Amino acid sequence: MSAKTEQVILLSDDGAPIGTADKFSVHTDDTPLHLAFSCHVFDDEGRILVTRRALSKLTWPGVWTNSFCGHPAPGEDPREAVLRRARTELGLEIAELELTLPDFRYLAIDASGIVENEICPVYIARAAGPIEANPAEVAEWRWADAVELQHSVALTPWAFSPWLALQLPQLTL
Repeated sequence: MSAKTEQVILLSDDGAPIGTADKFSVHTDDTPLHLAFSCHVFDDEGRILVTRRALSKLTWPGVWTNSFCGHPAPGEDPREAVLRRARTELGLEIAELELTLPDFRYLAIDASGIVENEICPVYIARAAGPIEANPAEVAEWRWADAVELQHSVALTPWAFSPWLALQLPQLTL
């Protein structure tokens, strides 16, 4: 799906679905509340995968963030959406997918003025194959020690996505 045809699920303030909209048109300076997800992937050594967003991304281009994130399509099972996005962004198969922060919600404003306004359940997973990052999505990636990552985010939050900075302290690492 391209950003111009991908649909997002619009939500009422209490999280109930109220409609759909085109992803490209929704992300503005007045973004309505919508459904998303984040996933943090770990390897067999316990390291966490962080990615740097492609410079062509509409929001937070070039910042380091969680392994991947996205939006479930209308009618799509949330777990299937996570698996689909892992393949799209990272060419990655994942296993042991676990919903860890089901009620995560945030609002953040990019330097460009574009707002993210999401109810964004957070998953953790284990990498079950090699990474073949999509350059339209990911500028670079690396495996990081979770404690060192937490320290880096605390010292330089501007270099990381706001959702990573908010999610990381809530994860059991």
